[in-house]
Amino acid sequence: MNVKDLLRAHPFWLEHFESRDGVDLVLPADLPAALLRLAVPHEDINQVIAARPEPGGPLWWLAERCVHSLVSTMGSLDSPPMFPELPELGPYFYVYVYLAALPHTRRYHRELGIPEEVSWATFTDLGRNMAVHRKRHGTGGLHAPYWFMLHARGLLYELGRLQFNRGRFGGTAVEGAPVGPGDLVLDVHVPDFHGPLTPEACDESFERARRFFPRHFPQEDYRVMTCASWLLDEQLAGYLPAGSNIVAFQRRFQPLDRFEHSDVLSFVFGGDAADPARLPRRTRLERAVADHLAAGGTWYGRQGWLSF
Repeated sequence: MNVKDLLRAHPFWLEHFESRDGVDLVLPADLPAALLRLAVPHEDINQVIAARPEPGGPLWWLAERCVHSLVSTMGSLDSPPMFPELPELGPYFYVYVYLAALPHTRRYHRELGIPEEVSWATFTDLGRNMAVHRKRHGTGGLHAPYWFMLHARGLLYELGRLQFNRGRFGGTAVEGAPVGPGDLVLDVHVPDFHGPLTPEACDESFERARRFFPRHFPQEDYRVMTCASWLLDEQLAGYLPAGSNIVAFQRRFQPLDRFEHSDVLSFVFGGDAADPARLPRRTRLERAVADHLAAGGTWYGRQGWLSF
C-alpha cells in the first residue's frame, strides 16, 4: 500500500502529515494484556494483534504522524484535524495509534494529578467504541476513530456514568442563554454499555465534574455544561413516562439549537436499524422511536445547557 497515494485523494491530510516528522512508535510489549486493560472485546484481540503495522512500513509512517498530531496538541483546546476514516487502512489501524499515544496521555494526566482510576476509566472508552462498532455493523473495528482523539489529547474524562470534555461552544447564539460561540464549556456525553442513565448516577457524575475540573484545570473558568444529543429531543417526553431516566436527563438542560439527527436509529437499534421499515419494538424506547417514524414523524437532536 502506498499511503501517500491514498492520501492524495485527501490533499489537506497529505499536507498535514507530510509537515510532521512523526513520533517514534513504542507499542506495549504485552499486547494482549494492554488491549484487555483498555476493555477491547475478547473477540477482537487476535484480529487486532494480527493487524499490527510493520515497523518501517507505510502504515508505520502514517501512525507515527498521527501520534505526533495528538502529542503536539496535548491538552490544547485548539484541535488538530480529525483523523480520516479510510477503509484502506484496515479496521484496527487507529487502535495502534492510540496504543502508541497512551504513554504520552498518561504522563500528561500524572502531571495534572489526575487519579489513576479516572485515567483508566477514560481510556477504556477505546474498547467500548469497538463494542459499539460491532453492535452497529456486526464486524470488528473502531467506531468513529476520531472520537478517541479527545481522550488521547487530555480533553475528555469519564467521571462515573457520564463523560465530560473541555471545549468551546460551537453552537449559535441564543437570546437569554449564558453561553455564546467560542465560550468555554464542558460538553456532556452519555456513553453506551454503561448501565442505566439513572438520576442518581447522573447527580454523582455532575458533582464529580464540579470538583474535578476546578482542581485539575484551575486556569479554565467553566460556568456552563452543554449536551448535544438525540436524548434531548423533547418529542421523547410524549412517548415515555414522566419518570423515565431519559426524560429526567433532558429536563436538566435548558434547550438551545435543534438539529436533524439521522444517527438516532443506530444509537437505539444498532445493526437492527438496517431496515427502518422493520424496526424491533422490544423496549419502550424502541417502540417510541419506531412508532414515531411509522407515523411519519422525524427525530431530531437538541443542544442544551445547564449551569456548572
